[in-house]
Amino acid sequence: MTGYREVAAETAEHGVVLVAVSKMHPYSAVMEAYEDGARIFGENRVQELEAKFPSPSQRPEGMKVYLIGQLQRNKARKAVELADRIESVDSIPLAEKIEKEASAMGKTIEVLLELNSSGEEQKAGFRSEEELLDCASIIVSSCPHIKLKGVMTVGPLGFDEERNRVAFMFTKGVFDKLKALYPSVDTLSMGMSADWKTAAQCGSTEVRIGTAIFGARA
Repeated sequence: MTGYREVAAETAEHGVVLVAVSKMHPYSAVMEAYEDGARIFGENRVQELEAKFPSPSQRPEGMKVYLIGQLQRNKARKAVELADRIESVDSIPLAEKIEKEASAMGKTIEVLLELNSSGEEQKAGFRSEEELLDCASIIVSSCPHIKLKGVMTVGPLGFDEERNRVAFMFTKGVFDKLKALYPSVDTLSMGMSADWKTAAQCGSTEVRIGTAIFGARA
């Protein structure tokens, strides 16, 4: 039994979109959450997305799958083929590779730009506002098969509320600048099981929750 209904009711009160992070959980758990009302699922790795989820045309009605983990360029083709959105674009070369693969498939794919808001070396993501905005400019001007939707970040390690708040407010500022430049941008994805309420308070529009829905991973 998943905890999707309880989590969905709580996140709805905060006005945020809920992505059910199903990484390392079986497809049976995905379908249980789907029966409970989940429609958007998040996966960290292309290999698991490929192994677990049917092709988009064979999925249950309304089911979407977002790739939320770091994407290597050599796996971009399969990610573009299978994902409804790639939330972890962290470089201009990756964006250009996604555009190339999407163009070859005749597909337009949504992306978020990942910001390393905590400055932690082990984290993926653009290291500065300027780098992120440069990538956005290239996508909008030169990548017709990419639909830029917004910004994603992962909070600092350790789930310290004040550090989280600083990182989330920084990301919100970058998101606001991006949206001012490109008004169709509408998604600010930040917050997970332990810190999503802080993220929502800081302006998140989408939260990525796994443990509170599916339980601890094996």
